[in-house]
Amino acid sequence: MAAKGVSMANKGPSYGMSRQVQDKIDSKYDPELEQILVEWISRQCGSGVGRPEAGKMGFQGWLKDGCVLSELINSLFPGDKPIKKIQSSPMAFKQMEQISQFLNAAEKYGVTKTDMFQTVDLWEGKDLAAVQRTLSALGSLAVTKEEGTYSGDPNWFFKKAQENKRDFSDEQLKAGKSVIGLQMGSNKGASQEGMSYGRPRQIL
Repeated sequence: MAAKGVSMANKGPSYGMSRQVQDKIDSKYDPELEQILVEWISRQCGSGVGRPEAGKMGFQGWLKDGCVLSELINSLFPGDKPIKKIQSSPMAFKQMEQISQFLNAAEKYGVTKTDMFQTVDLWEGKDLAAVQRTLSALGSLAVTKEEGTYSGDPNWFFKKAQENKRDFSDEQLKAGKSVIGLQMGSNKGASQEGMSYGRPRQIL
């Protein structure tokens, strides 16, 4: 009997601090962004991925086994697909494995670590706003890369600033160094003489 009580305790509502923290996280979840992401993923992957019920729980349920995410990331790679095997499974560890394959592929695609959600954020529904952030970053990259793999409205995501690479000749680099040297100015003849730092301390 006691064992039953223990397992029930873990399922009860969370109170106090953890409840407040969860409410704060939940408040960052954006229903409008959800609609854009669902629309994009559906267009990107085709009708095979279906559509979730509106709302956070529907969104989580749709992505939870990692299959839709894997289809999404594969659709963005023009050549070899990063995820070779996409398989729906009722087993928790298989679903988490599928999610982490998506995360690895998204990092390979260029999503920065700071924009990545953790597997539990999605699987346990701990932070679905973080999941939205990762998918938005992915969308922005897809629009920016212009590899012809993005299917959707380009205005749905911000275009990321492209790295501006410049090639300078050795001559130009040397010229640049001497300019920097001149900008630093001169401290010839500088001393602290005559400088006062506030009132002297009174010792009584």
